[in-house]
Amino acid sequence: MPKVREHSDYLRKPDWLKISLRSTTNSADVEQIVEGRCLHTICSSGMCPNKAECWSRRTATFMILGDICTRNCRFCATQTGRPLPPDEAEPDKVAESVKLMGLKHVVVTSVTRDDLEDHGATIWARTVEAIRRDNPDATIELLISDMDARPELIDVVLASCPDIVGHNIETVERLTPEVRSRAKYRTSLATLKHIAASGAVAKSGLMLGLGESEEEVLTTLADLREAGVSIVTLGQYLRPTKEHYPVRAYITPEKFEEYRLKALEMGFSYCASAPLVRSSYLADAALDAVRKVCAK
Repeated sequence: MPKVREHSDYLRKPDWLKISLRSTTNSADVEQIVEGRCLHTICSSGMCPNKAECWSRRTATFMILGDICTRNCRFCATQTGRPLPPDEAEPDKVAESVKLMGLKHVVVTSVTRDDLEDHGATIWARTVEAIRRDNPDATIELLISDMDARPELIDVVLASCPDIVGHNIETVERLTPEVRSRAKYRTSLATLKHIAASGAVAKSGLMLGLGESEEEVLTTLADLREAGVSIVTLGQYLRPTKEHYPVRAYITPEKFEEYRLKALEMGFSYCASAPLVRSSYLADAALDAVRKVCAK
């Protein structure tokens, strides 16, 4: 079993989860660019603990298709409800922001849009194309919804030729019905398998501390590898509010490092595994690592 701190509603966060939230001139610049174009970021909507650090490095993960999700996962801080129609100008706004920030590696995610016939696939593709048009030297990473594992929709996104395409499996199979809304473990695996089979670099991530066992974590990693995933991230689940799913355990940095080494033994090209790791944290390092493996 993983080394853990047992669950309590009043469990104090361990020292390794204490971070600096100080803003800098760079982070203020990023915020101004994002807000000035009425864009959304998962950094803010997802209450990411690395927001200050990443924005200080002039990086941000853009969130397209609005900021209201059609699903209501128990771990997620993003708003849920009835979304507004997609902003048709959003792809150009994202591309312009990327250029103003001078980004070399761009990460784009979205809320889940089950209300749209194409689940937002067309906007996804147009966003990649707009970024490529205005920022030809930038690499592009996407973190898409499962799109119900429909190949014809995933292919619309893949046809725009992003460099990395990710979809987070989030947690182990046993906990998926408790933690995720509408999403299914096997559906996520099918989405990832289709991405990998297309020749794209496939990426996924999961949260720890939800009540999973070490055996379940290793089984999930094996399932992801079998699906063709090349890049995997593991991070500590942090409860956004008291209304969200409770933290069952705090996993030690040492245990995260054990999982990282296990993942590399399984054949993943890159694994980021630490308490504060999130799927888009230092994402450019993952791409560099995969390229080095492919070059051998």
